[in-house]
Amino acid sequence: MYPIEFRKNIFSVGAIDWNRRLFDELIPLPDGTSYNSYLIKGSEKIALIDTVDPTKKEVLFNNLKSLNINHIDYVIANHAEQDHSGSIPFVLDAFPDAKVVCSSKCKEILTELLLIPPDKFMEVKDGEFLSLGDRTLEFITYPWVHWPETILTYLIEDKILFPCDFFGSHLASNNLYVQNEELVLESAKRYYAEIMMPFRTVIRNNFSKLDKYDIDLIAPSHGPIYSKPELIINAYKDWTSDNVKNEVVIVYVSMHQSTEKMVEYIVNALTGRNISVKQFCLPNSDIGKIAISLVDAATIILGTPTILGGAHPYALFATALVNALRPKTKFASIIGSYAWGGKTIEQVTGMLSSLKVEVLSPVLAKGYPKEGDYKALENLANTISEKHKGLSLI
Repeated sequence: MYPIEFRKNIFSVGAIDWNRRLFDELIPLPDGTSYNSYLIKGSEKIALIDTVDPTKKEVLFNNLKSLNINHIDYVIANHAEQDHSGSIPFVLDAFPDAKVVCSSKCKEILTELLLIPPDKFMEVKDGEFLSLGDRTLEFITYPWVHWPETILTYLIEDKILFPCDFFGSHLASNNLYVQNEELVLESAKRYYAEIMMPFRTVIRNNFSKLDKYDIDLIAPSHGPIYSKPELIINAYKDWTSDNVKNEVVIVYVSMHQSTEKMVEYIVNALTGRNISVKQFCLPNSDIGKIAISLVDAATIILGTPTILGGAHPYALFATALVNALRPKTKFASIIGSYAWGGKTIEQVTGMLSSLKVEVLSPVLAKGYPKEGDYKALENLANTISEKHKGLSLI
């Protein structure tokens, strides 16, 4: 990737990672990702906004070299996570007079993660300005998107917001700007679901901070630049709201078809009640797709057999994931089977402590499901339908 000048003396100098398929050893990246870094050449000072993952530092340095950059005054660290900050030590080695500009909390984290000496930092506060000569940066404190130290950088004269991870998308593309809105929004929703959703209330409560800014471009540090800022801002306002949809997400695992038969039955029962269902067999599913489905769903159902007296390990992983992501889901239930006993219901419900959900009557069949079990599933489908009607979703 070569540097791209998208406004006069403002360049995209980051890297595309076409082949990366896993993030944090957990999150699938079906479309790769990018590590966006931006260079602003002011009349007096030069600022680099965020860096790149250390695996791509050579791309960053090649881009800077092609622009004949022989000094950098400021490295703006909007966020301390290493896919953006990891190349800062290399930048400081190459440009020893540069200062790392960040929040006090970011300084604390970067000194621990990257061993950057304290005297290399310039701390900034909410609403503080930094002049580059003919251009001015304003810093906006916006914590918990998705770490506590995050700031956003606003370039006043060009009306560009640099929000780092906020509004980002894991999407490798050589298009500088959003071209396919549907594709980018799907990628951005996946990114939000996997990374931002646990902090949706904080994100929503801080949205008013952006109201006073006239934003022409949003240039995140993952994915393409938004030339229509309202596209992603309105999407985030919807995703972070308390509004849910007439949807049920069913995640399940089945060892000997008993749980699978119960899942098939309740999917048909819910479909007959005009409820949209998204079904995921856990051993074969992309957890990113599951996360996306949780953003809007009113109800979650976990299907699991009983193994060694408790839920199947796949089901426990899914439960832990849902609890960590903290979606705005209103209702939850458990279906499945057992052979001789166990504490599956107590185990699963005890793991959902972060969710503000009403747990609807579980249905556990002893062995293969029988007439009474199917009747119980009908009753559960009726209950879900009534609950959704109560929220005016049907």
